[in-house]
Amino acid sequence: MGRLMNVRRLHAPLLTLVTVLAVGLGPAAAGPAPIEDYPSYQPASRCAAKSKPGTVALGRWVVRKYGGGFGGVLRRCHGRGSSEHNEGRAFDWTVSVTNRADRQRVRALLDDLFATDRAGNEHARARRMGIMYVIWNDEIYSAWDRYDPEPYLSSGCRRVRTCSPTLRHRDHVHISLTRRAARGETTWFSSRR
Repeated sequence: MGRLMNVRRLHAPLLTLVTVLAVGLGPAAAGPAPIEDYPSYQPASRCAAKSKPGTVALGRWVVRKYGGGFGGVLRRCHGRGSSEHNEGRAFDWTVSVTNRADRQRVRALLDDLFATDRAGNEHARARRMGIMYVIWNDEIYSAWDRYDPEPYLSSGCRRVRTCSPTLRHRDHVHISLTRRAARGETTWFSSRR
């Protein structure tokens, strides 16, 4: 009997180690997928017949989580596409800079998009979502500039004072995605399946 107890004492730690390793190698231990790098600009080059699924899913998620309205994705284009809307890769979130609650909604979204995650990845959610840039209230937050806000004036505006609220992005937030994100192929989308 004493010899059997010694064998059990010797094998118990080994069995524990094997169990820990087996559990540790399972899917739950794999952790999150590697984060995407900051996306470069992917200009529109064609006209799409319909909105891309990732773009629609992300737009609906924003409205469900923060409120406001879904301003749509696809825009008619004539000839060659010049906007990510033409390719179904951009959506407008209808909120107004003149409404205090809407300004707070936008601030909450921007804070979430550009926050550092637990692993130390800066701008983690925006990168995982595949966001190329965000335009709101005369500012653009571009991935190629690490989402630092910069002044923005639409090419359709001659002067800020005489430009419409829509062209100044004061009555909506514009969000443009990479082609992979528009198809729903970045890690943010895969983590939601």
